[in-house]
Amino acid sequence: MSRLVVLGGGESGYGSAILAKAKGFDVFLSDSGRIADKYKIKLEEWKIPFEEGGHTETLILNADEVVKSPGIPEKAPIVKQLRACGIPIISEIEFAGRYTHARTICITGSNGKTTTTTLAYRILKDAGFNVALGGNIGESFAYSVATGLYDWYVLELSSFQLDGMYDFRADVGVLMNITPDHLDRYEYKMQNYVDSKMRIIRNQTEDDCFIYCGDDPVIGGELGKYAMPMHRLPFSVKEEQQQGAYLKEDTFYATVGDRVFSMPVSELRIKGIHNLYDAMAATMAAMAAGVELESMRQTLRSFAGVEHRLEPAGVIDGVEYINDSKATNVDSVWYALESMTKPVVWIAGGTDKGNDYGPLMDFARQKVKALVCMGVDNAKLKESFKGAIPVIYDTNSLHDALTAARAAATTGDVVLLSPACASFDLFKNYEDRGEQFKAWVKKQGGK
Repeated sequence: MSRLVVLGGGESGYGSAILAKAKGFDVFLSDSGRIADKYKIKLEEWKIPFEEGGHTETLILNADEVVKSPGIPEKAPIVKQLRACGIPIISEIEFAGRYTHARTICITGSNGKTTTTTLAYRILKDAGFNVALGGNIGESFAYSVATGLYDWYVLELSSFQLDGMYDFRADVGVLMNITPDHLDRYEYKMQNYVDSKMRIIRNQTEDDCFIYCGDDPVIGGELGKYAMPMHRLPFSVKEEQQQGAYLKEDTFYATVGDRVFSMPVSELRIKGIHNLYDAMAATMAAMAAGVELESMRQTLRSFAGVEHRLEPAGVIDGVEYINDSKATNVDSVWYALESMTKPVVWIAGGTDKGNDYGPLMDFARQKVKALVCMGVDNAKLKESFKGAIPVIYDTNSLHDALTAARAAATTGDVVLLSPACASFDLFKNYEDRGEQFKAWVKKQGGK
């Protein structure tokens, strides 16, 4: 019996452990921190041995293979020890992919992947497909494979999940964009991060599809480095495409094979150029899966977006509060500020990931009347925007940040939480940050 060790007891980890148990492995799960009660209950139900609060080397270094959760960096001591011992380390995606014959739509990118993944899933689900949502959102891919039987999976994949992918192949691979993000995990080398994102096309054949942003210069610079037998479907708001999607006047068009779809942009509930890109990508992914065009049109008309991404949180004293907590990098904030039409009081900050704030300077000068820095260490953020934004506040908690923002805002303004940073200095995750933001607005009487 092969021994499989799972590192990390979160969504990815517990699902991998359950799949391993279901497939007859001698499985053990180890987490250096605390495992959430809901996951411990599942592990106990499946009679899977586990530990929390540290790693016992003798129970880990005897593994035949290790599934590493995406949140664990390569520099973690136990990972270094496993590498030194030559023990293979894979991701949940690689592991689960071995045990399903379902077809997959796999979506990655620095920004837009959650909206695109959710929309693609909704389109397939509304069309009556036997489909599951997983990867970086929804249920664990491995848990779904262990406990369900689906024809399609729509998976959001982070660069960390792609790093541990070797033999897995996406039937439909989608690459939204590549902009600097998570550079702290990639030795602060952009090319390392780019190489990780390009793994979305790994193992693809002439029967598969690769959907990508034709307007992204980084992706454009990478395409010539790879053999690309798959069907290539770019999406663009700048150039017409014979195969792919493009914008012409107020209508976007998508062509996949001999199927052609068109829809006025004004009919989309989600607004802004970033959401148009997301809609184009999701549309082509659904077309590649064979969704009927009229069914797809109905979902596109009704889809209202995802939580924590430019989500209206309420209005207080004539000031609109917007929760964009999911904006954890510079490029995502760029799209948020680009879409603002009112004076902005901008709340930003958190755990910096090697950010270059230069691309935000023009919007900062034109649209932002005050910057509220919210983090344990705000020095870089304050220094970057000194002179570009008239007023900068330094705060170290959500309450203080929102108190300062409310004082700075006047009727007709927008208070925008769009952090450009990870949340782990003050919050559990970006969802926790967004939920606390919305709760504060509600408590103040926001409507």
